[in-house]
Amino acid sequence: MNFDAVLEVVLMTLPTVVVAVVVGGVLFFLITRFLKHEENRRRYELLRETKVAALPMKLQAYERMVLFLERINLSQILLRVLPPSTDKIDYATLLEHSIQTEFEHNLAQQIYVSGVAWDAVLKAKNSTVSLIRNAVMDNEVLDSNGLREQLLVELAEQGESASSVAIAILKNDLKLIF
Repeated sequence: MNFDAVLEVVLMTLPTVVVAVVVGGVLFFLITRFLKHEENRRRYELLRETKVAALPMKLQAYERMVLFLERINLSQILLRVLPPSTDKIDYATLLEHSIQTEFEHNLAQQIYVSGVAWDAVLKAKNSTVSLIRNAVMDNEVLDSNGLREQLLVELAEQGESASSVAIAILKNDLKLIF
């Protein structure tokens, strides 16, 4: 075989090879782009389905947080938890234990509420416990009934309770969801 024959064969097949490379490159680009688009579409669908499935749990978490805040509101907890004796320290301990038990029962709900809402719940809980601790340290409070009265007076002087503020924050959070 001579060089001219080989050159002629190469020149005849070169356009076909170039066309094949260009077509292959275009196909590779299009298929890659299509697969990325499909992956993004599937991811979006999965995210949308997850949000739809999680919405009832999220709503339930907000409901439970509101219920928790209502239950630890001083006006409610003082009616629900009666003093076991006349000792103010025993009663304060019982109130704090009741609040802590309620809190621990609802601790997992923080997964479903926003950080702002959870912080508001924590502040309301801590504020309520702080009010109880401050009232029990008051030397004018002599017994559990005096502690109850002192807590109600402080609640009245405070105006809006920490629980009410936290509930308002939870409601605003829910407005953002819808």
